[in-house]
Amino acid sequence: MKKPASKIRDEIAKLQEQLKAAETREAERIGRIALKAGLGEIEVDEAELQAAFESLAKRFHGGQGLSAGGKKGNGEASAGASTAALASGAAQGSSGEA
Repeated sequence: MKKPASKIRDEIAKLQEQLKAAETREAERIGRIALKAGLGEIEVDEAELQAAFESLAKRFHGGQGLSAGGKKGNGEASAGASTAALASGAAQGSSGEA
């Protein structure tokens, strides 16, 4: 039983809307955490900040983001502090390389 192309296009459009809504929620959540950590007050090149975020993402995807006890709280304070430290470290470290 094959679906007509119009139904598939409708499903794709719905999924794209869902994806956009999910990305917006994620961006707002990350933005709130970054602002709490003070990232809104620093002046740093967007590319440097993105590189710092990518390093942070690698750290957490690699499983190094959990505390020694293995339990995770709400994560906002520790993740925000790590982000701020990483962003300032990246800005300082890459200024000599650029």
